[in-house]
Order: sequence, then structure tokens, then C-alpha cells
Amino acid sequence: FYKEVFGWKIEVWNGGEQPYWMVTTGPDTELPGINGGFAKKMPNVPSVVNTIIVDDIDGYIKKVEDAGGKLMMPKMAIPGMGYQAYCVDPGGVGIGLHQADNSATQD
Repeated sequence: FYKEVFGWKIEVWNGGEQPYWMVTTGPDTELPGINGGFAKKMPNVPSVVNTIIVDDIDGYIKKVEDAGGKLMMPKMAIPGMGYQAYCVDPGGVGIGLHQADNSATQD
């Protein structure tokens, strides 16, 4: 659907335990572009989650909580890519937070 309707490039990413599809919405040289991905619905997380790249995931988790949001899935390492956490805003809309870090490892 998204390839056909929007012309997005979608590729399977085999780097983790959960099925995940990397989505490229346009060339890196064009703005606006919101690259990201699709994952299967996870327990306790709304079905639509927009992931936002941040420079300090711990700091943004605190900001989300301070502003009335809730942490639904704590920060986890995605080896070789970075760290991910899932929250909901005060209205219940899912938010993914991603901090890029090629040295990320699972403890």
C-alpha cells in the first residue's frame, strides 16, 4: 500500500528479534522527508507509532514524562543501530524515540 500510494521504498531489516521494515520516504537531499520503519503491533503500545530521532533518549523520556506522557516500553538497545523506547503522549498517541548509536549493545 505505502509503496503504491506514496512511492516509499520499504525493505526488510533482519537485524533484530522482531520483524521490522525500514522505510525511505524520499532522497536524503530532499526535505521534508520522514524516514523510519514499520513494526508489528506490540503489546501495550498503540497500533500507530511515529518514531522520532533524538540526541539524548534518556533526556527525552524524562521530557515526555514531565509533560504528562508515559513510558510504555523502556529504553532498549538495537545492536549496531542505537537505542529505542516507546511512550504515549497525554492523549494516548504512541511515540517511538530513537537515539542513533552504532556502538549500542545489549547488556
